[in-house]
Amino acid sequence: MASRTERFKTAAVKAARTARKWAETAAREADRLLKEAQKRAKSEQRQQRIKAALRRTGKVLKAAGRAAIVAGIAAGIASARADKRGRKVRKKR
Repeated sequence: MASRTERFKTAAVKAARTARKWAETAAREADRLLKEAQKRAKSEQRQQRIKAALRRTGKVLKAAGRAAIVAGIAAGIASARADKRGRKVRKKR
């Protein structure tokens, strides 16, 4: 029969192996969670960039719309003035 010291050593070695196994498992889990967190951070950054691009596009389209309205008004005013003056249409010979 093993002595008390031998049993103690065996139990200590077994406990150390179990602890090492759980430490490895915890490290794998931490790596997995870190990868997931990095992926989410990347996707959040991507979403922020997309939203910013859409905001810029919206501003550009608003400005283009305003410019189109102004151009339409200017064309209408120019047309009305031309009608008031009485257009002189020259015929090509």
